Amino acid sequence: MAETERENIRKWTLEGLDTVARKGKYGGRPPVITDDMLHHRAASQGARESAEQIQPALIIPTGKRKGQNPSVASIYRALAEHEKTPGVPRGRRRLRGEQRQLQGQR
Repeated sequence: MAETERENIRKWTLEGLDTVARKGKYGGRPPVITDDMLHHRAASQGARESAEQIQPALIIPTGKRKGQNPSVASIYRALAEHEKTPGVPRGRRRLRGEQRQLQGQR
């Protein structure tokens, strides 16, 4: 009897998750690193600053750790995910392109 109840709960949970996924929503904790932080990190990479050096400048905007700095591991993880995303140019390439444009305008 307990096995049947467990299977039913699992089935209902999976159905609910599937329904929510079709609506374009997902569960879990919101990301600590925002797009603005990633752009700041990409600009800092062009200035040859490490994640440890820019960490104090990044502030978490929402959630339980609001107002604190993200960990260095979170910065590297978010940057790796950002670079894997299709259609998103790598920060260094974009930054170099912008630098070339600025040099050409002078």
